[in-house]
Amino acid sequence: MTVVEEAVMGTAILQQGLQTVVTLAESGLFDEYVVYEERGRWVFAGGVVARIVLTPNFVTTTWGSGESTVRRWSGNPSTALREACDGLTRESWNVYGFVGFGFAAHSATDTSGIDSDEVLAHLVVPRVEVRFGGGLHVGTEQPRVEVTGSDEDRDAVQAVLAAASAEEPPSVHSLDVGGDLDDYRGRVEQAIAEIHRGDYAKVILSRTVRIPFDLDVPGTYRAGRAANTPARSFLLHLGDLRVAGFSPELVAAVDAHGVVTTEPLAGTRAFGRGSDVDSAAKFDLERDPKEITEHAVSVRTSFEELESIARPGSTAVSDFMSVRERGSVQHLASTVRARLREELSCWDAFGALFPAVTASGIPKRAAIEAISRLDDPPRGLYSGAVVKASSSGELEAALVLRAVYEQRGSAWLRAGAGIVGQSSPDREFDETCEKLASVAPYLVRKKEKDA
Repeated sequence: MTVVEEAVMGTAILQQGLQTVVTLAESGLFDEYVVYEERGRWVFAGGVVARIVLTPNFVTTTWGSGESTVRRWSGNPSTALREACDGLTRESWNVYGFVGFGFAAHSATDTSGIDSDEVLAHLVVPRVEVRFGGGLHVGTEQPRVEVTGSDEDRDAVQAVLAAASAEEPPSVHSLDVGGDLDDYRGRVEQAIAEIHRGDYAKVILSRTVRIPFDLDVPGTYRAGRAANTPARSFLLHLGDLRVAGFSPELVAAVDAHGVVTTEPLAGTRAFGRGSDVDSAAKFDLERDPKEITEHAVSVRTSFEELESIARPGSTAVSDFMSVRERGSVQHLASTVRARLREELSCWDAFGALFPAVTASGIPKRAAIEAISRLDDPPRGLYSGAVVKASSSGELEAALVLRAVYEQRGSAWLRAGAGIVGQSSPDREFDETCEKLASVAPYLVRKKEKDA
């Protein structure tokens, strides 16, 4: 197959995959769902057989019938999630869901006395799993589709997909993200002062941009994914939360052989402004002392975190400071791997690496404390992770950035930048604009689609 033929096939798979996701999400077959995509391979996890919800004091497992088991936990929230998953009565299971940034505070400090209903993690065992992508049926333009579930559910999914017709991409609306409405530059100045004082070495500060219209989240996912080049993408509706995103970074992956991978990104320039401008920006990025230092320190931190759960001598950097394109930006990126110690689980690996150093700071505990003071409102799912895990010990966690959020009638975007001693408030603000440009031009109004 030629390069051109591969590109055409890839475009066809992407278009059909997005059509399939949107069709299932909007079909009404499932009140809740999670979509997770890795480079053109999608899984649509629909419906709920079992649900695990972690709050600051309790972990609640609820079965489809409504029967619930509530257990108080303290200590490490990753252990609480592992124990809840181990308590699932199915011999074989997959779970999908999210871990919010608040999970990080409970990992870093003893907050067992806090009385809060904040959802730290929300995982579901789905009723139906639909897998597709990775190739097309010979002689057709349709992706291969595999449906796991009851006969009734399989028939319903196949009927919805068979009845679906190709749709034109929805009209998109771009949101102006250039206003500093929450004094982001002032908060960056404060962080720089704290860094110079020695409180911490790096912190990621973010800002929120509200969306002033009703949002079609699946439509926005379709439009935004077609224009982005994510490491992973996701679309979910769990409880009252809807999110679509184009993750630039893998927080953690654990394969069936116990190999743990993390891919820290740190160092950013705009991308998509023309080949000459993009090349000049890449040249500048690769030689900027501030960006190189920020990236190297992040890689060192990820290496040390993996060392804490790895078999001796197995931790290694397999790719160091290459440039990866992620939608409207390009980043310095590295890959660090290790082999998990035999007595540990995939949740131990996740706990060691979460929150991502590139979305929190260095050292993490001091950075998380600074975020609690300087970031407003609370992050929720922003800079958390969309997670999938299995009874076989595999796990993937995609960093929740470049995303759009909707909850209880409100919709918003959020983006941040890494603040170090050499930071400039104006440059860090510009960086948030560059990152928001991965999502802000691709918003779809709900009322236009429903009209």
